Amino acid sequence: MPAGPSIIYRFETFELDPGRFELRHGGQAIAVEPQVLSLLILLVANAERLVSKDEVAEKIWNNPGTSDATIASRVKSARRALGDDGDQQRLIRTVHGRGFRFVGSVGYAGAPEPAATAAAGRPEPATDDRPSIAVLPFRVVGEAGPLDVVADALADELITDLARLRWLLVIARTSTFRFRGKDTDCGEIGAAFNVRYCLTGTLRSRADRVTLSVELARTRDSAVVWAEQFTAGLDELPLLQQEILASLVAKLEVRIVQQEVDLARRVPLSGLDAWSSYHLGLDHMFRFNQADNGHAAALFERALALNQNFSRALSGLSFTCFQDSFLQYSGSGEDMARRARALAEQALACDPLDPFAHLNLGRSLWFEKAVPESLERLAQCIALSPNYAQAIYSRAWAEMTQGDAANSDAHAALALRLSPLDPLRYAMLAVRSVSALFQGDSGTAADLGETAARSPGAHKHIAVIAAITTHADGRSAQAAQWLARARQMDAGVTPASFFRSFPFAPSEGRERIERSFRELGFRAPA
Repeated sequence: MPAGPSIIYRFETFELDPGRFELRHGGQAIAVEPQVLSLLILLVANAERLVSKDEVAEKIWNNPGTSDATIASRVKSARRALGDDGDQQRLIRTVHGRGFRFVGSVGYAGAPEPAATAAAGRPEPATDDRPSIAVLPFRVVGEAGPLDVVADALADELITDLARLRWLLVIARTSTFRFRGKDTDCGEIGAAFNVRYCLTGTLRSRADRVTLSVELARTRDSAVVWAEQFTAGLDELPLLQQEILASLVAKLEVRIVQQEVDLARRVPLSGLDAWSSYHLGLDHMFRFNQADNGHAAALFERALALNQNFSRALSGLSFTCFQDSFLQYSGSGEDMARRARALAEQALACDPLDPFAHLNLGRSLWFEKAVPESLERLAQCIALSPNYAQAIYSRAWAEMTQGDAANSDAHAALALRLSPLDPLRYAMLAVRSVSALFQGDSGTAADLGETAARSPGAHKHIAVIAAITTHADGRSAQAAQWLARARQMDAGVTPASFFRSFPFAPSEGRERIERSFRELGFRAPA
């Protein structure tokens, strides 16, 4: 069984490899303390934003009361490992009184291209404040010929696929294709369609290779915010067309949301509209810690105060209630579980075609141990949005708890391929870890479990999975360390709390986990 895609962060002449828990310079590993390396991974993985001191304290030490001096010492060590210092702040910048930001230019390696299927969806009626985009017909560079048809088909299908993102307003083909062959400035497109973003592309043929180049730009200032190239053999292009489209949709969704978050950060709270509040809430929601979960809930509440029938904000609030119950942030787990379901049902009533609402309703059923019903709901979600990585992962998670290890592993692997930088990457890896364990591959299970537990956002239950899988592979010292880590994150973690959040059906797999708990001495405190 492959160990799954390994994301490696690259900046300057450094490589940061979370999978191997290693920092390399010029290809050679650098000796770095574990806490310093964890800090580097946290900062580099979140290079697009400020990481607060509170978040550093919670995620690295699991102690909000960690002293400023302790944090400053690890930041100093991290800078020293990178040839940086407090005066230069070339890569790690201190924002006094608030936190830290990694300011180097980060590239990625090791993630395979997404594979996907596509299906038509229905565009949502226009609203004034949603993010919006115009996809112009792609241009063919060079002589006219068969590529003209391919160029039109790619842009046409991309418009259809983007229209399934119901939070995004997409201008129809019948309007944007009127600009075919015209040399039009991005600002003109913004004025013509009143959209925030413009996507352009070119197809170029050289020998037997075809290259598609795309650019996403803001219409207000014509700034290019993302660009990428896809290359295929001329005879391969028809077969790879759907794969290219799936990759484009996944990457555009990430880039547009990042831009919306950056825009919302510059607006005073009192000036945020419903959609800006929602996007800023998503940014906090996906940081996966108690404080940010609370901030996200407040922002979704604000969005709902502005628009009480805002399906996406209801879904976001449902997600935060799920997180609260899953990780027992507030001590009101059962109440939060009920609220998560009620909010998801309310979101579906507002918009029955919103995949995010279906996702949240499916996940809320886990607390009722209604996993088969959850699988039905998640199947509806994926039918609406076939490339929705978090829905595919959620199906994998549910299949894992039912002992369907082969399908669980395949779907978790697909989710990782579709969204290799997903905020839930740690959870996708954990599902693959448990699935490998259930299939008898303890070595792969342990490797994946440790990688998951070291990933940004990993919580106490992921550390427990790392303990289970390393124990199964005979790595007693690592198993004890991961169990200690889980207890450090929450002294009250027990087998009962683990099985509440992971309702494994009676099976050989569950019995194996229970046996591991007994052998590890993992039990409720006396």
